[in-house]
Amino acid sequence: METYKKYITEAGFEALKSELDQLWLEDRPAVVQAVSEAAAMGDRSENAEYIYGRKRLREIDGRIAFLRKRLRSVEVKEVMKPVDPGKVVFGAYLKLGLPNGQKMVYQLVGSDETDLKNGKISVVSPIGDALMHQYEGDEVKVQTPGGLRVFKIEAVQYEPFQ
Repeated sequence: METYKKYITEAGFEALKSELDQLWLEDRPAVVQAVSEAAAMGDRSENAEYIYGRKRLREIDGRIAFLRKRLRSVEVKEVMKPVDPGKVVFGAYLKLGLPNGQKMVYQLVGSDETDLKNGKISVVSPIGDALMHQYEGDEVKVQTPGGLRVFKIEAVQYEPFQ
């Protein structure tokens, strides 16, 4: 497996930043207010709103800490068409064909952006790593936890498919 820096697309970076802003500017103040109101009700040991609020606040604070650290450590990598057209690079959009005729469309992204439902696979995943630096028309065999998978790279683009 090739080693990749903690790359992220600009869209992925903005999504993490947006999540951090949402948590810090909206969610956390609302939970702090709710905890404060619950604490004013008296006995905290049997106060479900207070106990849940404190738990939720710890979860939010943990996610905020993670996002701040992650945003400092990632490198935004611009999705660029390589000098060698048809080459699979970070950020590329791929049309893959399976032996059964099924077609799949994926974008190769950083690990923080992985979202299979939306067609985003990480370059550090077994499939993403095997696809990197291949070319349109290549057949790629990947050993996955579910067994050997075979993909044919039918198309490579550097912007979303229409």
